[in-house]
Amino acid sequence: MEEGQGIQLVVFDWAGTTVDYGSSAPGNVFERVFSDAGIHFTREEINRPMGMEKKAHIRELLSSENGNRQWKEVYGRSWTETDVDELYEKFEGCLGKVVAEYSIPIPGVAETVEKLRENGLKIGSTTGYTSQIMEQVIPQAEKKGYKADCVVTPDITKASRPSPFMLFECMRQMNVYPPCHVVKVGDTVVDIQEGKNAGAWSIGILKGSNLLGLTSLEYEAMEEEELKQRKRRAAEAYQKAGADIVIDTILDLPEAIAELNRRLKQREEEE
Repeated sequence: MEEGQGIQLVVFDWAGTTVDYGSSAPGNVFERVFSDAGIHFTREEINRPMGMEKKAHIRELLSSENGNRQWKEVYGRSWTETDVDELYEKFEGCLGKVVAEYSIPIPGVAETVEKLRENGLKIGSTTGYTSQIMEQVIPQAEKKGYKADCVVTPDITKASRPSPFMLFECMRQMNVYPPCHVVKVGDTVVDIQEGKNAGAWSIGILKGSNLLGLTSLEYEAMEEEELKQRKRRAAEAYQKAGADIVIDTILDLPEAIAELNRRLKQREEEE
């Protein structure tokens, strides 16, 4: 890409960013699979590693102090990779049955993506879901108005977030480089880290996000001050991970990209 062209590619996450408000599908399935195994995590614990490849997510939960302790109490031994494999198999089987129901675009996604395309931007996506799961997600989202130009999954690159390789594959497929012309938009800490590790810009979204951890009903019913505090904590987590901008909703994205273009232009003028 030539200098001065600004942002050319926006790479979105899926659950919690563009579809499935609050990233409910994977959260509910993790809770169900671990409960069936006699292990109980809070929603906050389950949400913390969200955005990772799902087997890595299971491993992360089991590696926690609470996970290790509960597993030893229930099974009288430490967990093994065989246990991870078995839990992952159950997770994928269960997720495959419910994921289509949750593949509804978050309010504002379709119109925002349309505006970005009108401005000449390409739309990429990365996800912690496998390509097999995405075969069910993509058509459902498309029926309801959202479609990405490319979708990259961890089983394709053999590497998941926070590594940059899925994002690099989006760049390759869309023929956009260098990374300063790319922005990663997501709702988890590992989304932000994925963008920064790729040398791209990163934007975190609050409303509908896994990091905020609220369903749409909980969001609307929450007291204003408590919601403000939750948003502040989520924004701090994004910023600690390196986010360049934190926006309230996806509708704020075009203006955030305009701001990144201003920063990019200033950077190029200073060089």
